[in-house]
Amino acid sequence: MSLPSIRSISLCTTLLLALTSLPVAAQNLSANEVRGTNLSGQWQSGQGVVTRGPDGKVIFLYGEVQPSVVCSPLQVCDIELQAGEIVRDVLLGDTVRWKVEPATSGAPGGQAVHLIVKPSEAGLVTSMVVTTSRRTYHIQLKSHQSQYMARVGFDYPEDVNARFAEISARMEASIVPGAGVPADQLNFGFRTSGTARWRPIRIYSDGSKTYIQFPSSLSGQDAPVLFVVSGGENRIVNYRMKGSMMVVDYHIDHAILVSGVGRQQQKITIRRGG
Repeated sequence: MSLPSIRSISLCTTLLLALTSLPVAAQNLSANEVRGTNLSGQWQSGQGVVTRGPDGKVIFLYGEVQPSVVCSPLQVCDIELQAGEIVRDVLLGDTVRWKVEPATSGAPGGQAVHLIVKPSEAGLVTSMVVTTSRRTYHIQLKSHQSQYMARVGFDYPEDVNARFAEISARMEASIVPGAGVPADQLNFGFRTSGTARWRPIRIYSDGSKTYIQFPSSLSGQDAPVLFVVSGGENRIVNYRMKGSMMVVDYHIDHAILVSGVGRQQQKITIRRGG
């Protein structure tokens, strides 16, 4: 039996050293790589907020941390996405021992996609990335012998902001221009008589001021002069124009709006009450 030559031994030694040195080099991380993995680890292992929805779902706040979904063999985990969201891709770290099947619920046009997740055995850990028409989900999957999350869903920060914006819009819509208070706190009991191209389209009072709203065409043009009728005399009171709105620092009962002179004069009479 012949012994290996020195050249063969040298080649084998070099190859062995090269092979053993590869993993060591791969483990040498730069300062930025260490920082990046630490930051990612904080997000992956963060506790976050987990709540229970009214229909039994485990609710994660989207984007706060990486959600960890626990599944069990012979059971299914139902991960429900936002209604109307269209799934582009589902990527699994372990495609052999984990299976994901799609399902839908809801009426056409507003259907929600469900990801039905099933592990083949307990003690598994992998990750899943789901890209949709609205966002990307990064989810950790774990399998347990008996414990599992039957239903999983998400709360979305933008939905909360949208609800606040909707409430604010409704409140602003109920605020009458100029007065800055809800319409149900104003007195609209005014009637007008006379003819003029600038005849007010709305008059109301908050108890201390009177607001006379003219057609938008009046904005930037000469406004009529207001006289308050008191004791049979026409008196000028303080008022100011804000665009097409005349704000009168007075709760008027009887007033006259006058524009022009002589035969070109136009006059509108305002009275409070029926």
